[in-house]
Amino acid sequence: MRWVRGDLAWLAVLLFALPVLAAQRDDAAAVLPGEGSIQVAFAPWDDVERLLIEAVAGARREILVQAFLLTSRTFASSLIDAKARGINVQVLADGRQHVETPGSLLDLLQQHGIPVWLETRYRNAHNKIVVIDVDDPGGTSIAKPVVISGSFNFTWSAQRFNAENLIVIRDHPSLAARFARNWRRHRQQAIRLQPSSLDDREH
Repeated sequence: MRWVRGDLAWLAVLLFALPVLAAQRDDAAAVLPGEGSIQVAFAPWDDVERLLIEAVAGARREILVQAFLLTSRTFASSLIDAKARGINVQVLADGRQHVETPGSLLDLLQQHGIPVWLETRYRNAHNKIVVIDVDDPGGTSIAKPVVISGSFNFTWSAQRFNAENLIVIRDHPSLAARFARNWRRHRQQAIRLQPSSLDDREH
């Protein structure tokens, strides 16, 4: 009888937990209604890098970047230019890639006042995401949210030597908000790149 009581207790706990777990899973895999516009490009045939730079140039308030590797001078310059015109630019990147890649430009971004966080919790922080102009608190900005994703690394070789894809989703606030929440969740786990960690790399 004692075993039966214990078994029933575990069953009760499991039955109680299942709806909670299901709710979390449903939220994680929520299907969002279609809205806005979608643009796709494929390297090396399309000028994917130009599409990326144009989206960054159109930012009005904020740019959140999640990178596996960032060695593209063109992309780095576009972020620095955005920062110079008053855009809130923040960057997350894979910590190991930054340490092991001599051409990483994260230190350069840091030098220009762009805060950078390094992700070290995962074997590969493999996201390649840019989220632009999401979460307008007052709802008065004319800026439209943009989400950029795909296989395209923010590197020189991604455009010139690789087979890559990029998707740009505009004017889908709920989707942009989900990407922004995920970005902030990763930032909470990441380590801030400090000015004292700057090295003598050639940029």
